Amino acid sequence: MGFKFEKLLIWQKAMDLAEEVHTLSKKFPKEEQYNLTSQINRAVDSIALNIAEGSIIQTNPEQHRFLGYSIRSIAEVVTCLHKAKRRAYITDEEFEKSYNDFQDLMNMTVGFKNKIN
Repeated sequence: MGFKFEKLLIWQKAMDLAEEVHTLSKKFPKEEQYNLTSQINRAVDSIALNIAEGSIIQTNPEQHRFLGYSIRSIAEVVTCLHKAKRRAYITDEEFEKSYNDFQDLMNMTVGFKNKIN
C-alpha cells in the first residue's frame, strides 16, 4: 500500500463498514432511494474519504478538522440506522451489529484524533 492513509486501521475499518452499509441499504424500499438510502450511503462513504483527506495534511488543526468530519459522519450513519430500524427496513440483529461496529469505529477515530494532538 502506497498511501499513508491505507495503513490506518480507522480507514480500513471505515472502508469495510461502508461496504456492509451499502449491502444493508439495498434492503430499503424503493421509495427511500433518494432519501434514507442515499443519505446513509453518502454519510458512510464520507467517513473514509475524510480520514484519507485529513491524513495528507501536515498541520494538526487541519487533520483534526477532517477527523471531526468523519466523526460527525459516523453519528449521521448511526442516526440513519436508527431510522431504518424504526421503519422496519432492517432487523434488530442487523441494527445491533452495525451499531456496535460504528461505536467501535467512533471510539477508534476519537482516540486517533486525540493521539495526534
